[in-house]
Amino acid sequence: MAIERANLLNMANLSIKGLIESALSFGRTLDSDYAPLQQFFVVMEHCLKHGLKVKKSFLGHNKSLWGPLELVEKLCPEAGEVVASVRDLPGLKTPLGRARAWLRLAMMQKKLADYLRCLMIRKDLLSEFYEDTALIMEEEGAVIVGLLVGLNVIDANLCVKGEDLDSLVGVIDFSFYLKNDEENSGCCERDGQIAAILDQKNYVEELNRQLNSTVNGLQGRVDTLEKANTKLIEELAIAKNSIIRLQEENLQFRNENMHIIMKTQQHMEVVKLDVSAELETYKDTRQGQDDMYSEARRQLREEAQLRQEVESDLLAQVGMKHEMELAMKLLEKDVHEKQDALISLREQLEEVKAINVEMFRKLQGSEDGLKHKSEMMGRLEEKTNQITAAMKRMEQRLQQADKERRLAEDGSRKFKRELGDKVDGLQRQIVQKERQLQQLETDLKIEKEWRYALQCDLHKERETISELRAETQQMNALKKEFLRLQDENRQLQKICTEQELALQELGLQLRESKLKIEEIKEANKALQGLVWLKDKEATSCKLCEKEFSISRRKHHCRNCGEIFCNACSDNELPLPSSPKPERVCDTCHATLLQSCSSNLS
Repeated sequence: MAIERANLLNMANLSIKGLIESALSFGRTLDSDYAPLQQFFVVMEHCLKHGLKVKKSFLGHNKSLWGPLELVEKLCPEAGEVVASVRDLPGLKTPLGRARAWLRLAMMQKKLADYLRCLMIRKDLLSEFYEDTALIMEEEGAVIVGLLVGLNVIDANLCVKGEDLDSLVGVIDFSFYLKNDEENSGCCERDGQIAAILDQKNYVEELNRQLNSTVNGLQGRVDTLEKANTKLIEELAIAKNSIIRLQEENLQFRNENMHIIMKTQQHMEVVKLDVSAELETYKDTRQGQDDMYSEARRQLREEAQLRQEVESDLLAQVGMKHEMELAMKLLEKDVHEKQDALISLREQLEEVKAINVEMFRKLQGSEDGLKHKSEMMGRLEEKTNQITAAMKRMEQRLQQADKERRLAEDGSRKFKRELGDKVDGLQRQIVQKERQLQQLETDLKIEKEWRYALQCDLHKERETISELRAETQQMNALKKEFLRLQDENRQLQKICTEQELALQELGLQLRESKLKIEEIKEANKALQGLVWLKDKEATSCKLCEKEFSISRRKHHCRNCGEIFCNACSDNELPLPSSPKPERVCDTCHATLLQSCSSNLS
């Protein structure tokens, strides 16, 4: 197996080098009829068949070359087009024909080396199709893949549809690789130069591919960064719009707050007016009561009873006064506790305090009046001793005084009810104001939360801006690297152009040398005395000696020049005089094959 691998490696090396040399001398795209290209496909077919496992089927034992090549589609997605086009070809019926079509299409794409490299990396999958000692499983396969990289220089245009790939016979023709000693001595140096130039060119092409891949990766990163930058800019704009909207809502809340404060101020003014009116009515009622007391001076009993009632009323008013003082104290405490959180409502609360102070002063004034009246009552008591004599006269008027007392009691009751109603109204207003204060406190808490959320958003946006700045700096560094890589790529392109010019000059030199070699060969043939027999001189075949007729036509052997029938000259071999296969008789075919085998051995 090692000898077979070595022989196949030598044949692959010779076929690839010969194909590259002939293609460079040919100077245009290769087609399906080009003999060195056909011989290259035959050699590659033998290399891929080496060590292939035999699979049992209903029809017998079979070696399927299409199986491992079909795996390339899974390992390399770019090979999917090749596999799909091979499956769509209508004329292919056997797996061997599909494998041959796959090799030709991969050669046209200039990716035959890449596909086989991807296949050889996965030896765990190849072990299902190949033996452990197969060529493709050993190091020789990697060497052949390295040689195939040089074929990327060749442009091929192969018509796969018209060929009968199922029935082709894959026999290696060794006449391509037979060279004279004179040719070997002159071409060794040229082969070394061409190999060195091709290695340099392959190295430059690999570098160019790597640079292109890195450039594509950098461009992809640049595109992603630009997209992220645009998204962040849009998010910043949205955040700014939301901040502006929140500021507008804050202004609306402030306006509404001011409107509520104005309403409360107006309501407090209305309350002040109501209180002043009530005080005036209270004064008027008190004046009426003074008149009644002046009348009661004349009547001691009525005055005593009225004095008791007035004292009870005074006690009730003093109790009301204490309750109002307690309520004021509680209000003051609440106001002092809420002054820190409600700065905007201090003025309203101060106004309420002022109103309460005025009410307190007015109550104090009423108390002073009551004290003055109590003094007057003391004076009246002094005079009661003087009026006791006249009490008997006033007994008739007691009934009328009782009626008037009842009326006064009804009036005082009504006055008490009105005072209670007003106190209840004031308490309700106080409750409403406390609710308003609670609502304002909740609004202030919500505003504080909004402000805290906005501050957090601003902090996050600042962090994102700093990240974007860092990314922009990275982008600038990547742009500098990209420019540097472009400069290197330009320099490499210049080197490639110079090397291509050198290769063209070498191709021209090779053409000239080949023309000289052909002239020398023709001269050698002339010296050897080869004679081209004329058609008139031959009436029968030289081998089978059958006479020529309309059905049995004459054919010249391109090696010896004799005339033979079609059956005796059905062989084709490449001759030293021409690179293409020419018609040869059976005897020349045998002698040429013997000489080829002896030279190879």
